[in-house]
Amino acid sequence: MSQIEEIVDSLENKISKILHKQEVLKQANQRLSEELQQYQQQVRSLQEEISSWTEKYESLKIANSILGSDEDKRDTKLKINTLIREIDNCITQLSE
Repeated sequence: MSQIEEIVDSLENKISKILHKQEVLKQANQRLSEELQQYQQQVRSLQEEISSWTEKYESLKIANSILGSDEDKRDTKLKINTLIREIDNCITQLSE
């Protein structure tokens, strides 16, 4: 009978250790999930900032080419032509 008691005690100890490890892992998982959310927010913020700077850069390129920079005249003409086509498409859709 004492052997059964030892087995039961051993099982209780093992179960207790497993439950403790599970709790520790849950806490670590929660902490990592929170860190992940913070990093994802940082990534979104940085992507928005990159997008903003890209738009500003493109605007400056167009402004420079309009001011007489030979370097980007072709790009500006293409961009203007694209914008004109988009405006024409919008006008066509509105008139239908």
